[in-house]
Amino acid sequence: MRLTSFTDFGLRVLMRLAGRPGEVMNTDQVAREFDISRHHLQKVVQELAAAGFLRTRRGAGGGLTLARPASEIRLGEVVRALEHDQALVECYRSDGGACRLTPYCRLRGELDRAAAAFLACLDETTLDACAYGGELAAPGEIAAPRRMTDRVS
Repeated sequence: MRLTSFTDFGLRVLMRLAGRPGEVMNTDQVAREFDISRHHLQKVVQELAAAGFLRTRRGAGGGLTLARPASEIRLGEVVRALEHDQALVECYRSDGGACRLTPYCRLRGELDRAAAAFLACLDETTLDACAYGGELAAPGEIAAPRRMTDRVS
């Protein structure tokens, strides 16, 4: 399964904020840190705020903070909120797509099971297990991967 860049950016924003509890960051800071479009990030932030993951404040002293503790945000719920309009394959599109196998296809049921398992796995982990508050790798530098050992039941 592949997540959209929209969801990827959303997860990154949440992980960064979770790693610096109480610190207010603005969209410009986050966009610079991750070297991504501020305009695109604003859309991601709006979606995260509408879904209840972020609190946003405009003006002097404004910025982004988590709307609830990172320990209460499950990764599966974030992915569901940000990927809700994405068709896994053509027959999942709202118009049904144009696949000629659709009336006879047994793949869709298997894909449904796989997607459910994927999200169930993400539901086992909270945002605080993925929080990162340290220095980020320089552009083009690959940071050593961290093992995720903190799973919740």
